[in-house]
Amino acid sequence: MFGGNIKMALAALRSSKWRSFLTMLGIIIGVVSVVTIVSLGEGVKKQVVGQISRLGSDLITIRPGQLVTRDASGTITKINLSRSLGISSGSLPANDLSIIERTPNVKTVVPISLISGGARTEDRQYNNGYIIGTNDKMPEVLKQKVNFGAFFSSGELGRHVAVIGQTVAEQLFHENVPIGMTFSIHGQDFIVRGVMDKFESSPVALGPDFNKAIFIPYNIGKEITGGNTQLIEILVRPTHPNQSAQTIAAINRRLMAAHGQQNDFTVLRQDENLAVTNDILNLLTGFITGIAALSLMVGGIGIMNIMLVSVTERTREIGIRKAVGATNRQILGQFLVEALVLSVVGGIIGTLLALLTNVLLRIFTNLQPVITWPVVLLACMVVLIVGIIFGITPAAKAARKDPIEALRYE
Repeated sequence: MFGGNIKMALAALRSSKWRSFLTMLGIIIGVVSVVTIVSLGEGVKKQVVGQISRLGSDLITIRPGQLVTRDASGTITKINLSRSLGISSGSLPANDLSIIERTPNVKTVVPISLISGGARTEDRQYNNGYIIGTNDKMPEVLKQKVNFGAFFSSGELGRHVAVIGQTVAEQLFHENVPIGMTFSIHGQDFIVRGVMDKFESSPVALGPDFNKAIFIPYNIGKEITGGNTQLIEILVRPTHPNQSAQTIAAINRRLMAAHGQQNDFTVLRQDENLAVTNDILNLLTGFITGIAALSLMVGGIGIMNIMLVSVTERTREIGIRKAVGATNRQILGQFLVEALVLSVVGGIIGTLLALLTNVLLRIFTNLQPVITWPVVLLACMVVLIVGIIFGITPAAKAARKDPIEALRYE
């Protein structure tokens, strides 16, 4: 009997192909949206894990603002989303850098400061990136190579030299190796010392894209702006990797004392950086997925509306079936299976389109979505539930029709 209902449902779909397709469209869009968004979220998390792992487990990050809330044992219990995304997070005081440099067990300290303004040559202006003040240890700490030329040395921290990202080279100079060329920032001339190797930019903008960055000496950045730079991050490596916990505790104590016991900064280990990023991505992915899932409900409402129309159009068919012995249960099953077939076929098409979308994103963008099969299965289960919930009302209406009145219907 069930097989017969499926055959009748498929025949009904074929008899009005375009109406059936438009009915399934909401389900298709919902499945594509949910599967693609979750896949993108998982892919971004995998990329972030790879980037953080590449930097090493002993890297310590100091950022302005209270990004997280900790319990008495120091475990993160809550993330301040707006500050973690860089919204109104402020900057660190300039003297924090010297305080951290004097902390015991600290081997390397790298400031990351943002300098307002753009760069220009005689005939071009570059305002689409970042001007970053840092020191000679940045490539070592970030484990990033210089593709052409060299990074400025400790002896050049007082000179007007710069190292640029690949995007800057292409957009400001229209060439890949502009070594020795000059440009100006705040009316001061700088010489290009090197071009960085391509940074693995994160698809989620949790920090500056260094491919679009111009790196200049930290003190020169303060000099040309009159000290108006934003120290947005300090990167630290301890003398020995197994001293990270003691180093973090010492940095926290010294900064708390310097800040008047105000906890307006955050010191993070690499695993905590990863946890914060994952929590942010999970929250954003869940929020967007929830919005996308609404289209599944819209698709369900579309199925219910079309099935109600179908029941009205096929009133005489229902009357004939009842006249030759079909029970209310059989009529109910027929129309419920038809609604399920609409929903399931839409789910299958949506899943295939989602897989195709993921492949295209991998080919044509720097995004690397990761298909999570439990999510695909969950989407399919939701599709089934939507078909049942929104198909039961039209099916019940069909089953309740009086056969005599149905036969009279024209």
